[in-house]
This record gives sequence, structure tokens and C-alpha cells, in this order.
Amino acid sequence: MPCEGCMERDNVSTGATMEFLLLGFSELLHLQRFLLFLIFLIVHLVTLAGNMMIFMAVVMEPSRSPMLFFLCQLSAIELCYTLVIVPKALLSLVLVGGSPISFLGCAAQMHLFVALGGAECFLLAAMSYDRYVAICQPLRYAALMGRGLCLRLALACGLAAFAVALGLTVAVFRLPFCRPRRIDHFFCDVPAVLHLACTPSYAPELPLLAACVLLLLLPFLLILASYVCVAAALFRATPAVGRGKAFSTCVSHLAITFLHYGCATFVYVRPKSSYSPARDKVVSLVYTNVTPLMYPLIYSLRNKEIRGMLRKMLRRKKIAQVN
Repeated sequence: MPCEGCMERDNVSTGATMEFLLLGFSELLHLQRFLLFLIFLIVHLVTLAGNMMIFMAVVMEPSRSPMLFFLCQLSAIELCYTLVIVPKALLSLVLVGGSPISFLGCAAQMHLFVALGGAECFLLAAMSYDRYVAICQPLRYAALMGRGLCLRLALACGLAAFAVALGLTVAVFRLPFCRPRRIDHFFCDVPAVLHLACTPSYAPELPLLAACVLLLLLPFLLILASYVCVAAALFRATPAVGRGKAFSTCVSHLAITFLHYGCATFVYVRPKSSYSPARDKVVSLVYTNVTPLMYPLIYSLRNKEIRGMLRKMLRRKKIAQVN
């Protein structure tokens, strides 16, 4: 049933000219916003630099293992992920009273955010399969994890996430929105936009639930199955030294998986009635700023191959500067 203050979009031009207002952190004082802007900016620049260094180091490496290939894809996703969200968040801290965003701009931001986040979920599942093959079937690793399979897995991760994100975005932006169309967030997140929908039923949450099943639950079950097999194989391994060495190759991936899925599950897997703008913004700050920063730190500290490639890349740069 339509409600008072709703605007039904009967044609394309109405939707194209509609605007939302991202309130961001307008409730904070001017000094608090300035400090948050500086923190955001520093974290954003460090995140871009860290992921760019890992991406360039892997690209410049002539012989790349499948895990490094997937890590390169993960760094590229994180670069795009932060560029989609953080610039608008920085703008909302500068502008007093919120930052306007068009209907199409909001839809595009939501679609890219969900698609990149979903691609990361699928990519983490592909990386867990790589660890499963490396530990459970080491003799067949080179034959199973060939370059062709890695490329197909990376392409499938991107296309599947893009398709699910497109379906979710279309379903959300077909809803009527109540006036005033103020989004109490610093970007067009799905729960924040759904909170503006003029629908008393829980029907609008069904596309989000379906997307959570496809983008969160399905990859998580694949990751869980892979690591159950890995744990069983490591439990059967007799030498404790070899068991510890094999497990250490999984620590970085497990840490990133827990970070990504922990935040995403907290925000998206819950009913609309429990929506809290202030709490959501805090959690969103973690998974759009802190988590992408942690990825290069975790991998550069835990992965010897990454550390070796970064040293080689810096050495090449010094030699080029001397010459």
C-alpha cells in the first residue's frame, strides 16, 4: 500500500532526476569531522599504497603461483572497493548538512559495492580451494591448479557477483521511497536505502536475503568444507613440524575470511526492524576502511613470497634510480 509522502516512479525521467541526501557524519561537531576526515584520508592513502604495491609486485613477477594470482585479484578488488566508497565519504565530512547523490549515482554505487564485495567472497572461496588442493592433493596440485582454471575461476567470481548485485540493485531501486529521502549513512548501503522504502511488509528484504545466501552463505559453506578437509588431512599428518608449516600457509587467508565475513554478516544478515544507523556506520567504517588496510598488512607479514617480491620490486626501483 502506498503511504503518505511516497513517490511512485512511473517513468524513467522521474527516477533520473530524483536525489538522495547522504547525511554521513553530520551529527558530529566541526572539529570532530575534521579529525575524522584526516584519519579517513590517511587510512585511504595507506590502503591504496599497500594494495597497489602488492598488485604491482605480483604483476611484475614472471612465475606466479595460483595463490599469488588470486591475491593479485584480491588487491585489485580492494583498490576498486575503496575508490567506490571512500571519496564520497570524505566529501560528506567536508560538506555541512550532508552530501547529495543522484538516483542513478546511488544505484551505481550500491551495485559496484555489492558486486565487488560479492566477488571478494567468491574469490576467498577460490583461494580456500587452492589451499585444499595444495595440502590434500599436493602431487596433483600443478595439474589441477593450472593457469586456465585460475583464469576461469577469477572470471566466474566477477561475473557471478556482478549478476547477483545487478538483481539486488534493480529490486531495491524499484521500490517507492518516502520523503524526505535522507540516507543516514556515508554511502548508499543496502540496509540504509531499504530503510527509506514505503512498504510495511518484509517483501523488500527478500532480494537482500537471496543475495546474502548467494554471496555470503554459499561461498562460506565452500570455505568451511575446504578447511574441514584441510584440518582432517593435517590431523592425519604425523610430523608436527610439517603440520605447523602447512597450517601457517592458511593463517593469512583465514584471518581475512573472518574479517570479511564477520562484518558482512553483522550488517546484512538481520531483519529490517533491528536496523540502527549509528551502529551500522561504525561497522561500515571498519569494513570499508580498516579491513582493506589490514589485507596487505596481513599478507605482507605472513606470506614469505609476498615479502620476497616486495623486496625485489623495491630493489629494482633503487637500481633504476641509481642508473
